[in-house]
Amino acid sequence: MTVRSASGRPPKDRVVTSVGDRRNTIVKVIRNARRTIAMSFFRCNDPQIFTELARAAARGVHVEALVTSRARGGKSELKKLCAALEQTGATVHAYHDPVVKYHAKYLVADDGPAVVASFNFTRKCFERTCDALVMTYDREVVEGLKALMAADRDRRPLPAAVSPRLIIGPERARRQYTALIEHAHSSLRLIDPKLSDPELVTLLNARHEDGLTVEVFGTRRLGHLKSHGKILLIDDRIAVVGGLALAAISLDVRREVAIVVEEPSAVADVKELFRTIDAAPTAGRPSTAGAWELTL
Repeated sequence: MTVRSASGRPPKDRVVTSVGDRRNTIVKVIRNARRTIAMSFFRCNDPQIFTELARAAARGVHVEALVTSRARGGKSELKKLCAALEQTGATVHAYHDPVVKYHAKYLVADDGPAVVASFNFTRKCFERTCDALVMTYDREVVEGLKALMAADRDRRPLPAAVSPRLIIGPERARRQYTALIEHAHSSLRLIDPKLSDPELVTLLNARHEDGLTVEVFGTRRLGHLKSHGKILLIDDRIAVVGGLALAAISLDVRREVAIVVEEPSAVADVKELFRTIDAAPTAGRPSTAGAWELTL
């Protein structure tokens, strides 16, 4: 069933940043699925997520999960994750690569919505980190994530027709982020505690020299929350949300996914997140443009 708003159009994109709403949003998406759920995991240990996946499988939903085969903590933790997912009735696929972590975090239910998250589905990320998710019914995004998961599951190349709203590493992330930063007109605001890529640091410095306001929140804590998600706000009109850090390993090596958002009401929620960070006395806010330069 395709969901429509009162106007007959698909619902607008939503950005969810609040600690209280992240878990509930994921749970509702799983709970409302009727035919299929496709999920990409890096970490998951939240009991409520496993419970909802089991309930979905019990009512006949085909649940398919793609998980990394490499993560800090070793194979024992990954075996626990796979076992917990299989116990729910999900079909589990491991992304086998001798070196590369599969770090993408997304979920697609039926023909939408799709969710792209900056966080893992863990108790820590649901409760104690600065993170966000984007929920969208954009058909190109929904179909693109399905195609991406099928390709990665079967170890095929990235499909050519995946929506340009999806920033996907390693194949095109560097090119996409570079273009977004180069085309900014007035401001760039970034939450990324792992920012380290020399080329993009140089580009951010150059944009600052061009007169743009460039602010980077690279601290490990933002107020009372641990900095975790990667969120870029461009000219107060475009937002990028995902788990993809502006670091060489994320841009050029790992499978990563982020999403570009231009829906004004959704971007307004990202602006509000930055306003909240600005108001936090321990947020580590950088200086204003003209008195501050980003360096490695």
